[in-house]
Amino acid sequence: MTTASPPSPAQSAAARRTTYREVLAEPFFRLLFVTRVVGVTAGSLRITTFSVLVFTGTGSALLSALAFGAGFLPQLFGSLLFGSLADRLPPRALIVGGFLVEGAAAALLALVRLPTAAGLALVALVALATPVFSGASARLVARWLSGDAYVLGRSLNNLASSGAQLFGLALGGAVVEALGPRQALAIGAALNLVCAAAVRLRMPLVPVEREERGDASGNTGGNTGGGAVRNSLRGGTTLLRDRAVRRLMLAQWLPSGFVAGAEGLIVAYTGTRGFPAGSYAMLLACLPVGMLLGDLLVGRLLRPSTREHLVVPLIALMGAPLIGFAVEPGRLPAAALLLCTGCGFAYGLGLQREFLAVLPEHGQGQAFGLLGSGHMTLQGVGPVCFGAIAAASGTGGAMALAGAGSLLTAAWVLTWRRARPAAGPSA
Repeated sequence: MTTASPPSPAQSAAARRTTYREVLAEPFFRLLFVTRVVGVTAGSLRITTFSVLVFTGTGSALLSALAFGAGFLPQLFGSLLFGSLADRLPPRALIVGGFLVEGAAAALLALVRLPTAAGLALVALVALATPVFSGASARLVARWLSGDAYVLGRSLNNLASSGAQLFGLALGGAVVEALGPRQALAIGAALNLVCAAAVRLRMPLVPVEREERGDASGNTGGNTGGGAVRNSLRGGTTLLRDRAVRRLMLAQWLPSGFVAGAEGLIVAYTGTRGFPAGSYAMLLACLPVGMLLGDLLVGRLLRPSTREHLVVPLIALMGAPLIGFAVEPGRLPAAALLLCTGCGFAYGLGLQREFLAVLPEHGQGQAFGLLGSGHMTLQGVGPVCFGAIAAASGTGGAMALAGAGSLLTAAWVLTWRRARPAAGPSA
């Protein structure tokens, strides 16, 4: 009769449930967290206010929508072309540079009356560089936090994004009404500059040992000029060729992409149903509120192993309520359905440890940048695809179809997660 060996200290640390307080006790993560909250608020303020500025100047709803999407759609291309820089340059310099670039763009939009095409190009250029900055920040989180602390660190970042987006939307509306769009953009620029100064003064200079050692192909961090694009494309291709990495990225991209498609139809749904004016704002807010609740409940109350077992049910929770829009519910039932859908976003917490474990040692920054840029790209693509479906089937039917897509994703994830132990590690 054999007896199981006791768990190692590393295994015990990974399985132990951590608290948010313990995660925030890490001073450098706390700095990243606070500056992320302020930075996301500034970014939301910049994107929404620029969209208002374009609509005011052109009267075109199409150009206004393009101004909103220009901050998201180019990110996937930026990750593929420049993502390797997140692993090859000092992370503090990248994070500071990211805040400075975003602040400079907001200041330029505020102070100079650029042609609409030039403004759109400026926002798109910033979006191209965003995966490099965000990848460097995510790599530091993985460096400073481990085990369940890392998962809760990602949870806190999700909470920061959801809460800051809500606050940025509210702040943008208030400031635009009180001061005008250009003044709102100037405030966003100032917030970015404050974040850049805080990171520059409070964050240590993290060594770039991985970049200096080079990767498996012999490339070193000194090759950041013409070789950056080549290295980024090769690194991105290597990541996506790995079956485990590819599956885990798709598992995180697809459900949110389907929900984004439904979210993009909320304004049209409230209009076709004849809801009172302003109802769309309440329904739009239900998703991020649900995300906040889901992350708090799943991250705070459940053990790591429980979170990982709930991945598939939570993905299903994202899609099942959207099926209810097939019967075109009223305003309050629709709000309840969207709140439940938002709670399902907590499924991502159950994938974080597994995703980090399959990443190559020398490509984590690029992998995190690619993960984030894929999310952003699908947030732009999803509404376009399901908007086209809505033109043929109606908004309620298209939202229900988006929910069905999330349910199919849950079934796919269940299939390969069940088969994984028997199949062994993927090549």
